[in-house]
Amino acid sequence: MDVDMEERQIQARFVTKLNPPFKAPPSAITIPATVTRLGLSTIVNSLIKAGDPEWETQPFDFLIDGELVRMSLDRFLLAKGISAEKTLEIEYIKAVVPRKEEEPSLHDDWVSAVDGSCSRFILTGCYDGFGRVWKGAGVCTHILEGHTDAITSVSVINPLGIIEQPLYYTSASKDRTLRLWKVTGLTSSSLLIRPFKILRGHNASVGSVAAQGSGSMICSGSWDCRVNLWQTDESSAEGDSVSVKKRKTKNGTEEPQLECFQGAPVSTLVGHTQQVSSLVWPERDTIYSASWDHTIRRWDAETGKDVSSIICGRPFNCLSVGGEGSTLVAAGGSTPILRIWDPRKPGTSAPVYQFSSHTSWISACQWHSKSWFHLLSASYDGKVMLWDLRTAWPVSVIESHEDKVLCADWWKEDCVISGGRDSKLRISSGVPVL
Repeated sequence: MDVDMEERQIQARFVTKLNPPFKAPPSAITIPATVTRLGLSTIVNSLIKAGDPEWETQPFDFLIDGELVRMSLDRFLLAKGISAEKTLEIEYIKAVVPRKEEEPSLHDDWVSAVDGSCSRFILTGCYDGFGRVWKGAGVCTHILEGHTDAITSVSVINPLGIIEQPLYYTSASKDRTLRLWKVTGLTSSSLLIRPFKILRGHNASVGSVAAQGSGSMICSGSWDCRVNLWQTDESSAEGDSVSVKKRKTKNGTEEPQLECFQGAPVSTLVGHTQQVSSLVWPERDTIYSASWDHTIRRWDAETGKDVSSIICGRPFNCLSVGGEGSTLVAAGGSTPILRIWDPRKPGTSAPVYQFSSHTSWISACQWHSKSWFHLLSASYDGKVMLWDLRTAWPVSVIESHEDKVLCADWWKEDCVISGGRDSKLRISSGVPVL
């Protein structure tokens, strides 16, 4: 006699790599075959609470044979061809969902660029032409003036990742220039930021900027279809100096007038036929560029040669390199699909992963710096989605914006930051990726 699927039971053992107090008893128990992810989370919380009365309920995700469960258990086992007659080993991990939405940080225009690579501050770029430094939600410590048109891209240049060392900010703008800012006083209560170089050399709006890991050089991409390489150190400043206007401080006094040196590109990478929309400089001699000409190109930074290309049928808006071995290339553009390629597999231009839960163009994507599996994407549909390569569905959807999301990044390893046409910087905190 057949047993109705709803009455079917499965033997399962819950295991985890999490440290106490997250460990549940390892003995096998009987669970319903139709249980969903939320039901599994309830069971694990009950098991932990039985041994720890002070345990507070936590959301969990679940892996079977290395793949995240995103449907009822019986459907998952059927889809994967896994026998339900043996005792299942189900691994549980922290669910990657934000624990808190911070108060919005207001700007005067669209928030077009954001960088969270420095744990102490967030750097944003805005269509009002100003860069802003944020200590946290709603706490703007510095406004970076100088551009005469919208800022399109920003980057924190932190050589060797040492917080005690001076670092640099760079901003790219529709005014066809880039600006470099030196940041000192990171270990004191008084952060000092001063402009020191204006970079000129593009013939159209500059849309993207990325830094070499050593911090000695940056690259920029433009609507003129070119990628320019620049030196960042002050000793390489050449040409005439440019005065930066005085600015009154809060107490009414004027800051001393500063001078910025003008810099010229040291080399140019030529090959794209339309706007260069995004850049990544993941290794000393390797630069990736994405363009509206439907290609992602890998360049040898030393020789300037186009080493290889990834071709897609639509324009690209964003690019990120990370994942396993920091080699996977994620990109999005004028479709709702986030695609990931593995350049280590030669002879094919087919992506190894495709995620298609967005409903409009993808404006930004970014790998998590400490995880092989996790990355985020932002879209004109107003959503930021968090992805895990072990499932085809987003593990979390952040809907804190009221209009198109234009930029997004990770901050402090457990926060998602994003900016959009609603003129807001949003911070979603407590995202337990690690």
